[in-house]
Amino acid sequence: SGMIFFLQYTGCIFAFFSTGFLIASTWTDCWMVNADDSLEVSTKCRGLWWECVTNVFDGIQTCDEYDSIFAEHPVKLVLTRAMMITADILAGFGFLFLVLGLDCVKFLPDEPLIKLRICLVSGVTLLIAGLPGITGSMWYAIDVYVERSSLVSHNVFLGIQYKFGWSCWLGMAGSLGCFLSGSLLTCCMYLFRETSSGRFHSAYSLRKGYSSAGTIVTNVHLPSSQTATAKMYAVDTRV
Repeated sequence: SGMIFFLQYTGCIFAFFSTGFLIASTWTDCWMVNADDSLEVSTKCRGLWWECVTNVFDGIQTCDEYDSIFAEHPVKLVLTRAMMITADILAGFGFLFLVLGLDCVKFLPDEPLIKLRICLVSGVTLLIAGLPGITGSMWYAIDVYVERSSLVSHNVFLGIQYKFGWSCWLGMAGSLGCFLSGSLLTCCMYLFRETSSGRFHSAYSLRKGYSSAGTIVTNVHLPSSQTATAKMYAVDTRV
């Protein structure tokens, strides 16, 4: 019992931070950042939705949004957007399901087995959410690295060379957190499911048995007491 509770709360913590990392990664502007160069006086970051330039001296930042989502964009950008949004939605639903399945939440308090199944469904959802998240962030990072390496190897300098930034790292961290949380809620809790199911079933049966036995004892006790009293009253009357 204690181990199951520990797994639930640990998985909930990982799911909370993982969902936050994925959402922050999707809607921040530093998936690509210009490589370190002493001649640069500004930091240029590219996100999935806009591009920002920050002056290194006064810290002033200006951002330009990309064209409409219906405009033509690189395949890398479009697919990364789709995969990250999918990961955000799945991770959000997985975290909400997990909160409902926690024992401290007063939702179906008399149905521990159903709450345990809710945690298992949440774990599966988080595992699925990690797949598009890690695919999108890793693919984006590898594409940026390959593009930069090919330019360096051919001695081509286009003025600005990019490397993947902290938003991409957040996407990787959030995806790995979803995998870890989902593993805790599925693989590990599955090992304790039969034990906990038997424990809950035994406790419920025992409680039901005690209740039934108390009812039987009460029902049997009262008539027997009344019968004994009636007999004593009859004997006293005869005497």
